[in-house]
Amino acid sequence: MSLCSLSGIFRVLKQSAVQPALISMTRKMSTLENYKYNTLLVTKPSDFVYQVELNRPEKRNAMNRIFWKEFRECFGVLATDPECRVVILSGAGKAFTSGLDLMDHAELLSRDDDVDVGRTAFTVRNSVMEMQKTFLNIENCPKPVIAAVHGACVGAGIDMISACDMRYCTSDAWFQIKEVDIGLAADVGTLQWMPKIVGSHSWVRELALTARQFFPEEAKEFGFVSRIFAEKEEMLKEALTVAETVASKSPVAVQGTKINMNYSRDRTVKEGLDSMASWSSAMLQSEDVQKSAIAALQKEKAVFSKL
Repeated sequence: MSLCSLSGIFRVLKQSAVQPALISMTRKMSTLENYKYNTLLVTKPSDFVYQVELNRPEKRNAMNRIFWKEFRECFGVLATDPECRVVILSGAGKAFTSGLDLMDHAELLSRDDDVDVGRTAFTVRNSVMEMQKTFLNIENCPKPVIAAVHGACVGAGIDMISACDMRYCTSDAWFQIKEVDIGLAADVGTLQWMPKIVGSHSWVRELALTARQFFPEEAKEFGFVSRIFAEKEEMLKEALTVAETVASKSPVAVQGTKINMNYSRDRTVKEGLDSMASWSSAMLQSEDVQKSAIAALQKEKAVFSKL
């Protein structure tokens, strides 16, 4: 730690000895409170923690065309919402998600012989890229996202949770990269993210080429999920506990950790270290460093400003 940082800590300690810090009790209205979704239910179970629930239980949370727009918009808002530091992603009803709503995407999956192939290809490509952007918004959101999976997680559901930072599931969960069974290659992220998560191209290729189901113990063995719970309620309770722990930390440190881990994953160690040095040259000057040090010295819990 630099002498400048140390002097700042001692200056704040001296001030706090004679004048208690004033904490504003005014809470800024969350920007998400202005949004109403048809396919999502967004709640705030704890300070700085949001839960985004897939909310088409009657359709096993199948992803229709409205979903892609709403999900992309939702995570776009969460990315900059100062009231949000962590997100829990879950599903309503009996399943996390059955994947793509094929009936609602019939036009995308059909072929019209009267339309030029090249022009059709451009249209389909643009549609697929919009879907990809939807789940890229999970990765691009600097706030950690915890996936809490129960029941079925099929097709595009694998794409979705592969973009998340942590994955928990219940003992009744099951997973399937389903696309080859409908004549497609998984095209919204599974083939790109999943091998980097588990480190085994052989296992991922087996799953993607056979479309066989796999279950919690196998998923945990290969590192696709990190924890298995007996019941959905137990899983969500623990996910909230973890989320609250993360939310209590410095948002500068937490978001910096996610951003730099994502950057380093796709680059050499040296490139990651160089980027980290540049990042730290600014972020080590954050007030959060001083607050954390003061809290440690005083054996108290640090309270961090919104970011």
